[in-house]
Amino acid sequence: MHAASGKRLGRSHPQEEGPADLRLVPPALAAWGTAALTLDAPAGWTTAVVVGCVVVACALLAAGRGRTHATGRRDGPRPRATPPTPTTWPRVSVAAVLLCAAAAAASAGLHGADVRRGPVPSLARQFAHVTVEAEVTSDARLTRPRIKGDHAAPTAVLIDAEVRRVTRADGSGRAVETRTPVLVIVDARAPRDSPGAADRRSPWLSLLPSTRVRLAGRLAPALSDGDRVAAVLRVRGSGPPQVVGEPSGPQRFAGRLREGLRQATGGLEADARALLPGLVVGDTARVTPELDDAFKATDLTHLLAVSGGNLVILLALFIGPPGLAQRAERRGLAPRLGVPLRTTALLGGAVTLGFVIVCRPDPSVLRAAACGSITLLAIATGRRRSLIPALATAVLLLVLYDPWLARGYGFLLSVLATGALLTLAPRWSAALRRHGVPPRPAEALAAAGAAQALCAPVVAVLSAQVSLVAVPCNLLAEFAVAPATVLGFATLATAPLTPVVAKALAWCASWPARWIADIARTGAALPGGAVDWPGSWTGALLLALVTAAVVLLGRRLLKHPWAIGVCLMVFLLVVVRPVPLTRVITGWPPPGWRFAMCDVGQGDATVLAAGDGTAVVVDAGPDPGLVDHCLSALGVTRIPLVVLTHFHADHVAGLPGVLRGRSVGAIETTGFEEPPDQAEFVRREAAARHIEVTRAVAGERRRTGSLEWQVLWPGPSPPGPVPDGPNDASVALLVRSAGLRMLLLGDLEPPVQRALLRSPVAGELAAVDVLKVAHHGSAYQDPELIRRVAPRIALISCGRDNPYGHPAPGTVAALRAGGAVVLRTDRDGALAVVGAGAELGVARD
Repeated sequence: MHAASGKRLGRSHPQEEGPADLRLVPPALAAWGTAALTLDAPAGWTTAVVVGCVVVACALLAAGRGRTHATGRRDGPRPRATPPTPTTWPRVSVAAVLLCAAAAAASAGLHGADVRRGPVPSLARQFAHVTVEAEVTSDARLTRPRIKGDHAAPTAVLIDAEVRRVTRADGSGRAVETRTPVLVIVDARAPRDSPGAADRRSPWLSLLPSTRVRLAGRLAPALSDGDRVAAVLRVRGSGPPQVVGEPSGPQRFAGRLREGLRQATGGLEADARALLPGLVVGDTARVTPELDDAFKATDLTHLLAVSGGNLVILLALFIGPPGLAQRAERRGLAPRLGVPLRTTALLGGAVTLGFVIVCRPDPSVLRAAACGSITLLAIATGRRRSLIPALATAVLLLVLYDPWLARGYGFLLSVLATGALLTLAPRWSAALRRHGVPPRPAEALAAAGAAQALCAPVVAVLSAQVSLVAVPCNLLAEFAVAPATVLGFATLATAPLTPVVAKALAWCASWPARWIADIARTGAALPGGAVDWPGSWTGALLLALVTAAVVLLGRRLLKHPWAIGVCLMVFLLVVVRPVPLTRVITGWPPPGWRFAMCDVGQGDATVLAAGDGTAVVVDAGPDPGLVDHCLSALGVTRIPLVVLTHFHADHVAGLPGVLRGRSVGAIETTGFEEPPDQAEFVRREAAARHIEVTRAVAGERRRTGSLEWQVLWPGPSPPGPVPDGPNDASVALLVRSAGLRMLLLGDLEPPVQRALLRSPVAGELAAVDVLKVAHHGSAYQDPELIRRVAPRIALISCGRDNPYGHPAPGTVAALRAGGAVVLRTDRDGALAVVGAGAELGVARD
């Protein structure tokens, strides 16, 4: 799939084709911008835009024709081969721009009216309870789990649908026929996939597009103005959906293929089981939030969406390397089977149609098919001069077909990436080859760099960060994308016929899929893999200017190999951030730190140093990314024990970040397994990595290196129900490290705090050096415990602007009255205790 592969028929070399033909670019951009602006405009404004554009365009064309006739009368008849006068082209071009803008405005007006018409928007403004019949228009998908305080909000099922009939639930009105798009949110807990658990999927997730269902729920206005849905319909999913109309034949066929792929991959390792359906048909139901974050951090998310690259790979397998597509010695399945070139082209169109059917004919799939076909046409014919008009034509037709694409970031990124492959990549590849880079690496590096250069500003708007490892990660993943995609589609095709063969193919495909997952995880784990960036269009413009400066500097550096080597070394140091180097530059982590409290927002995550990259981690916070970043900055690579004080989400939801890329010996938890979904989450994460889970019991003593700790609570029997449940079941620890005494109280509340003062270990609680204040410094503290402990340093882990008022002013005052220096992560950031005795101190990140 390389444009430089061999000679081709015709004038295919970019240098022989002359300048690119950009005449269709302004009409495409005009249609794009007009559609984006007029989707939610009043009907009068839209009509005025359409009429005005058409009238002005007709006037320009008429004026140009009149000038031509006048010239003919004055100068005599013009030979037929003579091109139009120079003044004719601007008139025609402006008229074309105006006509395309008018068409886009008309299409956008009609699509926008679909959202605003009918009774559904009015009922949504009243938050009415309704019964509807709706047609499903997309695959169901799960929301990402959200952490709200100490619990995780249950996942919901999202379904795009079109309401065909609506009735008030109270029977106060008659049924009204309509065609209004809505977003259905089913509040049903849908278990995540595990090997052999496909039958436990929520029945809502099995709904196929074109299925008609009867739903009862409450309407609410759309999440934002200008949405492509008229309302949100919230449904209580206590039972299976009520199907009143079966899906269409093509959708049933596609559904069988996709379900066959899910079953064939069900027994694979977790990452491969999650990635293969996403790589092949865009099914990301099994992708965990932690893996999704890794793909976002490395800009590999496009691999989990239906991409034009998938289609390019399939067609390349069928017709052979595109560089040889027009040569007699072309390779591929079609020429090996003796299929003529024209028949091959027709069958290639059939493959494209099948791709669209299996991956669903959604706008995003149509966009991917269009952009993928254009990219294939570019590298197949080598006639890049005609490819920019082809891309512009695709943009124009897609925007006219579905004006909502004009507001989609996915559409923008697809067009930018395709444009980069057609314009920048060939020139950059040629420049690299001129400086001695072999052709294949030059083309791969140029393609990845060009796509990143054009897409990075848009990605920065979406994620408020810039990935420094996107290009290398995409280059390394590229080696595995083609085999994973080909073997994945082979699995998809054979699953309904021969499940045994399909499972064998899936096992083969799992190797490149795991390689891609490992690349994403490794890149995301690098401390300097991403930098924060303003998430606005001003920030995007700034990044575009920085990118342009880097490109100009890179052109000069190509002449000096030694300078390139120096830049690569600096880049590696910035990305890897070795602890000794960052300590010299930033002072963090401080040398000889004993105890660190990570800044993980409203939650707890503390680290006890055991020497030489080894540490015991107590709690994991609510966010895997934050705790992973903290541990990486501290240089922690080996964790003999993870202690989870209790199962509230703000203490355990970040566990995947603790386990990411580190050697973990065991996990120790409380015996009070509430809430049960979070306890199950911990067991599932541990089982996936073959880590033993044990129970902490009062009296237990352990030691690793110079670190020693004792479990103070809970006792041998779990406590009975208490007002705050799991809080009073928290694991409490007394830690000693080279003369330093630290007390960690988890989220214990006053009843258990008083029980500790009456326990046999009460004498050991007096005058500790460091206190990890219970429950984020809440007001519920036992004053006698604070007086008895009398810490020199009190550390509080809490989130900025948290809704609970943590830490309570009274608690902070009581600690300071006892002589403690009080520090808190919401104001002071990550904290690290250093020294002992008279040298005791705290460093801030």
